[in-house]
Amino acid sequence: MKNCDLVIIGGGPAGLAAAVAAFDEGLRDIIILEREPTLGGILNQCIHNGFGLHTFKEELTGPEYAARFEKLVYDRKINYKLGSTVINVTPQKVVTYVNEQEGLSKIQAKAIILTCGCRERPRGAINIPGARAAGIFSAGTAQKLVNIQGLMPGKEVVILGSGDIGLIMARRMTFEGAHVKAVVELMPYSSGLNRNIVQCLNDFNIPLKFSHTVVDIKATNGRVSSVVIAQVNDKLQPIMDTTEEISCDTLLLSVGLVPENELAGYAGIEISPITNGAIVDDRMMTSVEGIFECGNVLHVHDLVDYVSEESAHAGRCAARYVTCSGKVNGYVPTVGTNGVRYVVPQKIAKSDSAEPISLRMRVSNVFKNVEIAVLLDGEKITSRKKQIVTPGEMETIVLNGELVQKVKKGQKLEVTLNVGGTK
Repeated sequence: MKNCDLVIIGGGPAGLAAAVAAFDEGLRDIIILEREPTLGGILNQCIHNGFGLHTFKEELTGPEYAARFEKLVYDRKINYKLGSTVINVTPQKVVTYVNEQEGLSKIQAKAIILTCGCRERPRGAINIPGARAAGIFSAGTAQKLVNIQGLMPGKEVVILGSGDIGLIMARRMTFEGAHVKAVVELMPYSSGLNRNIVQCLNDFNIPLKFSHTVVDIKATNGRVSSVVIAQVNDKLQPIMDTTEEISCDTLLLSVGLVPENELAGYAGIEISPITNGAIVDDRMMTSVEGIFECGNVLHVHDLVDYVSEESAHAGRCAARYVTCSGKVNGYVPTVGTNGVRYVVPQKIAKSDSAEPISLRMRVSNVFKNVEIAVLLDGEKITSRKKQIVTPGEMETIVLNGELVQKVKKGQKLEVTLNVGGTK
């Protein structure tokens, strides 16, 4: 069995940022394990622009953004293995992986960072009735077919779900000559960024039908020939006398992302039932000491810049853990109330560190004219006002060093919404 100070599982934007930050913090014995034949993760198929405005202060495509971080890894000569699939992680921090060159191998790590990303929810997860026909793809699969392999999934398209990938693929398919007939969204609001609704749908006159879903898929000669959609009531149940049949040869599913947390389960890490990611403290450490988690495997982000920022923090904290673990005297739990669906991190370690802490959260609905307030043991310590908050856009509040010191002496941190004014 080999030994290593830090093993990073995943070579996408989260893993690359974590590795660079850990190296810059002084750690040298680092290895990245990536199952794909290249570094960069999902960014390699995201050829649209809009990346890097926060991190690099310029607008980049996904591959360009990935290339910036890959160069930082190359310049530091950080070790990485491609085509290497991790099949197990134990609570004792033993990582088992397999690749073509080495076969089955094990590494005893002093610290592990899980940066495995997320996957798309498939048709089976949402129980769409109808034909099991060709022409049904997840939006990400369609993106890979078009952008990487140069293949068109179809010519007449309906998209179920208004997540960012679905919105972007509506525009991408239009660019390639397909007719996108509609984007159908179950909820009365979009789960994607507003800028993507404007740039990908409105600019191309693609209709977006809120409070609708697909209730049947019809096929001819084994290929999708049409889909039947219907309005839903306030309980999200289809109203069958509102059905409408749309002819198409392709149905793209953009119905949510799920963190890839199988390895966390093997390691016995406590998982949040809300985010489906690990429960972490402000160091991004999970319930298993020495195992950290960040990026989309922790909770789904809407901007890769935030993934990089969060993962760099995890990398620094992992490096400090390896060199000097530090003393923790309990935790202050963080909770979301009154419309705040979740808060990450879910707890703050009572330690000597006064490093600023970013509280990242999503709301449960669309709210207008709100104050996002942070309460420590019932007392408001900071807040920010927003004209509108939506489930599709992650909100962040940063606690400065002075507030962090105060929080670590408290008992409970609460993030809440005051709607229609302040309290």
